[in-house]
Amino acid sequence: MSRIGRLPVAIPNGVTVDVTPDNVVTVKGPKGELTRKMHKDMLINIEDNSVVVKRPSEQKEHRALHGLTRALINNMVTGVTEGYQKTLELIGVGYRAQAKGKGLVLNLGFSHPVEIDAIEGIQFEVPEATKIVVKGIDKELVGEIAAVIRSHRKPEPYKGKGIKYQGEVIRRKEGKTGK
Repeated sequence: MSRIGRLPVAIPNGVTVDVTPDNVVTVKGPKGELTRKMHKDMLINIEDNSVVVKRPSEQKEHRALHGLTRALINNMVTGVTEGYQKTLELIGVGYRAQAKGKGLVLNLGFSHPVEIDAIEGIQFEVPEATKIVVKGIDKELVGEIAAVIRSHRKPEPYKGKGIKYQGEVIRRKEGKTGK
């Protein structure tokens, strides 16, 4: 049995979870509302203030979907109660970020500034000129937007310049050796 899939997802106070017969899960909480369609074969039930996910058979596909479905529901419940955030750091001379309305303007050493528009459900914070905080209730969307920002200037291994996640370790290489 899946160690993750068999664990029930506790529903905290102030959060409501609705499951339709065609496995559309809607989670409403203090920070917002998330809706996601789960695989039609998974059996999702709400039992005494927790969500229980069961699988119909021991087929390989059902075993794989069991833990995934439970993890997705757990991420939805966590998102509407606490929310998610990713912090990015800009390293390099002249690299800086500015909040512009709801979007971002990044100066990354190109001849032009890079503008990133805000997407619904995502907020940007710039506590310092070299730090960006991406916040939202959808874990998948927060991670995707952070990855898009990082992709504009990935950290390079020689000087370590670029955009990196907070806590990310950049493997450094030795440069050319002269005689």
